[in-house]
Amino acid sequence: MKTVIVNWNEHKVKLTWKPNFQLDELCIVTSVHAICIQDDKVLLTKIKDRGFNYPGGHIEAGESAEEAMHREVYEEAYVKGNITYLGAIEVNHEENQLFVPGGKYPMIGYQSFYRMDVKECLPFLRENEGTTRIWVEPSEIPFIIDDHELATIILDDAIQFESSK
Repeated sequence: MKTVIVNWNEHKVKLTWKPNFQLDELCIVTSVHAICIQDDKVLLTKIKDRGFNYPGGHIEAGESAEEAMHREVYEEAYVKGNITYLGAIEVNHEENQLFVPGGKYPMIGYQSFYRMDVKECLPFLRENEGTTRIWVEPSEIPFIIDDHELATIILDDAIQFESSK
């Protein structure tokens, strides 16, 4: 477990990576994300008006987290595969003085992370928000994505998961 404090648009937010954290019906999952791996390379996708990152997004009404994960990975990167749950980032706004109760996000929410072993890499059609995808060596990830340090810790966990199979 690792905790970092980040500044999201002037909002001070505490993020805690919880590997293998068992989400229950009381946990509010605000988004899902995947570390997509094929041939020892990691997939990153570039989204309009954002940089490169792991594919992911919000859960739509009536979707399970797993259904949302498959949909988001296809929409952003045009890949399909088998997913395995890795854990969650707890997003805690208790110290965020700009937090809006009753707003878009809960006081404490969760971002679920999965490893996807890619089985199909389909033509990149650019029909959704993704503008491009790249496959990179895991060691290059910190030089490409502009994110908090938990992003590389989760990547390490995804890679370790494979080596422990």
